[in-house]
Amino acid sequence: QVQLVESGGGLVQAGGSLRLSCAASGRTFSSYPMAWFRQAPGKVRELVATISWSGGSTTYADSVKGRFTISRDNAKNTVYLQMGSLKPEDTASYYCAAHLGGSWSNWGQGTQVTVSS
Repeated sequence: QVQLVESGGGLVQAGGSLRLSCAASGRTFSSYPMAWFRQAPGKVRELVATISWSGGSTTYADSVKGRFTISRDNAKNTVYLQMGSLKPEDTASYYCAAHLGGSWSNWGQGTQVTVSS
């Protein structure tokens, strides 16, 4: 399987930026799609962005389109989420996930992002 470790979260003012990282180990990183999800207290987990195994295809939730960018470096076994123009409603725990076996079946432990107004 795949082990995922997120980092880069923190406290930032509205309008600021953060870059999240997710380091993968285990199975060959370049063989599967990756995604970022987020979950705020009392809310369901939301798919934020996805990226294909090659990095050539990405998708975004409407709520982050134009503000967030997902990317990956297969040589470093790492996927990133560059977040800009942050809003208080972006406050959540952010998780990376690997798409294996037909579903998002591998998850990291999460990293907290808090955006103050």
